Amino acid sequence: MKHITDISELKTIINQYKSVGKSIGFVPTMGFLHEGHLTLADKASKENDIAVMSIFVNPAQFGPGEDFEAYPRDLERDTKLAENAGIDLLFTPSADSMYNCDPNVAVQVKRRTDVLCGRSREGHFDGVATVLTKFFNLIKPERAYFGLKDAQQVAVVDGLISDFFMDIELVGVDTVREEDGLAKSSRNVYLTEKERNEAPRLYKALQQGAELIRAGERNPEAVIKAAADIIGTTSGAIDYVELYSYPELTKQDKLEGKVILAAAVKFSKARLIDNIIIDIHEMERI
Repeated sequence: MKHITDISELKTIINQYKSVGKSIGFVPTMGFLHEGHLTLADKASKENDIAVMSIFVNPAQFGPGEDFEAYPRDLERDTKLAENAGIDLLFTPSADSMYNCDPNVAVQVKRRTDVLCGRSREGHFDGVATVLTKFFNLIKPERAYFGLKDAQQVAVVDGLISDFFMDIELVGVDTVREEDGLAKSSRNVYLTEKERNEAPRLYKALQQGAELIRAGERNPEAVIKAAADIIGTTSGAIDYVELYSYPELTKQDKLEGKVILAAAVKFSKARLIDNIIIDIHEMERI
């Protein structure tokens, strides 16, 4: 595995890959890798000639009071995990190299951001879209891999690729979970023992909502209430439980098409998110 920090060196190597017709799969991460990231890496490795991973804690997507400095980092560990997962090229740039001056242009996301996590994280997805535009231009991937645990991010990236006519296939990969259903996350390490025991109820709540939809419930408020009632039995504070069309992330009076049931819960030192995506049309055809 090649490990690169310099942008010029990255460009040279990417151009070499492209000159001999090698396909590139790209896995962008902020590091502190867990099984979810490694699943993306494995898939990228199997579906492309070259698998590229970035590790970059992007300051542009952290707002005031958020955990940029506290975000867990362990590059030595991550490097070994990335290589073992089949990554061919690991790119770990500095913040100065990615944002080396006052920007002339930045990407502003106009839709799909005023709900779910985006509602309380003003500017977050602008930072995500800006850094991904930089990475996509540098790495020139045929495919980019994202975990569906952060389904709002996937929806935003879908819009970015579509609106800017990027020749990139967006590959959304199902959430990787612990045996008890808890979605794997770098922030799980901040849960107390009691909170860790309660946290799987988040997924159980979403499953209950999905079951109601499969049983024929089409009133979004009824589904939301059923999920919220279960989450409310934890010691965490509910940030949101919401139900929208997907990937448009718009409200529906009556559920139809593909929808997302998503929730966020704040525990003492960790905010957990999770979701379930349900294709009602596909379900009704079965």
